[in-house]
Order: sequence, then structure tokens, then C-alpha cells
Amino acid sequence: MINQIKQDAQTRMTKSIEALRHNLVKVRTGRASTGLVDTIRVNAYGSDVPLSQVAAVSVADARSLVINPWDKGMVGAVEKAILASDLGLPPNTAGTTIRLNLPALTEERRRELTKVVHGEGEDTKVAVRNIRRDANQQVKDLLKEKQVTEDEVRRAEEEIQKITDKAIKDVDEVVKAKEQELMAV
Repeated sequence: MINQIKQDAQTRMTKSIEALRHNLVKVRTGRASTGLVDTIRVNAYGSDVPLSQVAAVSVADARSLVINPWDKGMVGAVEKAILASDLGLPPNTAGTTIRLNLPALTEERRRELTKVVHGEGEDTKVAVRNIRRDANQQVKDLLKEKQVTEDEVRRAEEEIQKITDKAIKDVDEVVKAKEQELMAV
């Protein structure tokens, strides 16, 4: 029973770290990445669909993305969706090809983005600690139901803490890597 609680906690912590990695892909660095446009939704054929379902997105070079809608009639809708997004990048259209040029980041903007990355990291750490609290509570509930001994509870809490410490360390590594990527000129 305790092993199941620890396994569940570890799985949930790993998912939190993966969610952090996914969220940090959206933070724009000096390099172009197709992940920048993952969240853009295009009004296509009467419903909002992800950009990746109506167009091919590729990295042309370090500072630009190329978007090729599969349907020529979708070019306007894709442009509208890009303009409406929070990217702040104007689309350049030539025929059916849409190009997004990423300007170089200023030092001030890099520092702002670093703060955003730190905030995401702190949010993930809070989530990890909440998972630890839930797991410890489940173990204590087993003690109240007299299914485990106090020694087993203490041992389980120590092991849950080790799992938590490793997850926090992983979060710090992910944040540090993103920070280095942001500050690289």
C-alpha cells in the first residue's frame, strides 16, 4: 500500500516536471522553435483547431519560422490567428507561405523572460510539494486505520521526501537550462 502511494507521488511529480518543460517551450528565446506556435488556434471550417492541423510549420533558420497552410484558402485565417495570438510577431506573407521573423531579444527582455521562467519553476515546485503533502497524508491515514506502524510511516515519509528532493532538483535543472538558453546571445 505504501509503495503504491510512493509510486503515485513519483508519477505525479514527473508529470509536473514534464508540464514545466512543455510550458517553457513557449517562452521565446533568441532561436526559432516550432513550439512557439503550438498554442495558436485557427478558425478553420467553422471551428478552432491547432495551427499544426491546418499548416506545416518548420524552422527556416535560427530567427525565422515558415508556415505553409495545406489549403490556400486558409492563409488569411492563419494570418489572423497569428496576429490575435500573444506572440507579438507580424506575419510576412508571400503567396501561400507565411514567414515569422523573430527579432533579437534585448537584454531587458531576456531578464523579463528569465523572471517568467523562474515563476514557472516556483509554481512547479509548489505543485511538487503539494503532491508530497498529499502522499504523506495518505500514509498518515493508513496509520489512523491501523494498517501500518509508526516506523513504517516514518520510513515512508523519509522516502517520499527523497523523491520530492529529486523532483525539486530536476525542476531547478530545467529552469537553469532554460535560463542559460535565454541569456545566450
